Amino acid sequence: MTRFTVRTADQLPPLLQAFRKDAGLTQSEVALRLGVSQQTYSAMERNADKVGTARLLKLLNILGAELILGKPSPAPAPARPGTSTLPGTDRSIW
Repeated sequence: MTRFTVRTADQLPPLLQAFRKDAGLTQSEVALRLGVSQQTYSAMERNADKVGTARLLKLLNILGAELILGKPSPAPAPARPGTSTLPGTDRSIW
């Protein structure tokens, strides 16, 4: 499964469009399944930040995608001065 990290609402529209096209669906077909007009769906796809959570989840289901939430991994601690950062080594560099 391919995963996409989304941190801002403006990242959603191109992903929704790509998921729709990958599913082989037109805007009209998705709109019919959502119970909205094609024009309404087109606006939703362009302005994903205005879509409610329940509708977004339904849309993702129609597109064969899912929402996975998680916290980013913490950044690795910076190396201490005078120590190696090479993998597999823990010796000091003199």
